[in-house]
Amino acid sequence: MGKLDGKVALITGAGQGIGQGVALAMAREGAAIAVTGRTESKLDDTVRQIREIGGTAEPLTCDIADLDQITATVERTSELLGGVDILVNNASLNPLGPVLDLTAKLMENAYRTGPIAALHAMQTVHPIMKARGGGSIVNMVTSAAVRWDMSGYGGYASVKEALRSLTRAAASEWGVDGIRVNAVAPHAMSPGLAWWTENRPEEAAEFVATIPLRRIGDCEEDIGRAVAWICSDDARYLTGATVPLDGGQARWA
Repeated sequence: MGKLDGKVALITGAGQGIGQGVALAMAREGAAIAVTGRTESKLDDTVRQIREIGGTAEPLTCDIADLDQITATVERTSELLGGVDILVNNASLNPLGPVLDLTAKLMENAYRTGPIAALHAMQTVHPIMKARGGGSIVNMVTSAAVRWDMSGYGGYASVKEALRSLTRAAASEWGVDGIRVNAVAPHAMSPGLAWWTENRPEEAAEFVATIPLRRIGDCEEDIGRAVAWICSDDARYLTGATVPLDGGQARWA
């Protein structure tokens, strides 16, 4: 028996990295997975891995910058898998760089693919979850927002902090509907971080040295399994929280 037997999870950006890790972990716990993202080949790879371990998954291409595509993806998930019990808003554009380099266009795109896309997905699944007696939503945020030195992280953190505020508000408003909403702030060896580690080993070593556990998390074992637990009945009294999965690097107020 898995912790998520009989549940349907829709995960954005599930073709690689943290999204893929969450998809695999939830599949191992018995959830049927709607694997969504922009690149079909990456979605197919995740679906293949899930099916190889005996799980159920469907690939659904979706560009979260297009709200109509988000709506269609939620509807298609319900048609193929029978509903939506879990939503993980993982995909987003991450605008990094000094404040003076953050253009209006860059930030508009970041907010559109970040909190606006996540908000629309949350609003779209709400009636489905409510009709099913409840559900669980996890929004991926960042511990960069509480770093003592935020140089280069201002745009990225502002996008994620907007999503964290929406998380807290939805948790307060939707608890009566049986819908739990939490945020997770992960550090994991995503493809981008793996590239940086390989090409800038000295910087990477300095970064790892700031993590009390002295390692970067694994996408499935450290992040995915924790997210699966948050979405299970074992965490049924947890809502409105920000859960840092960063090896203790950042201090949260």
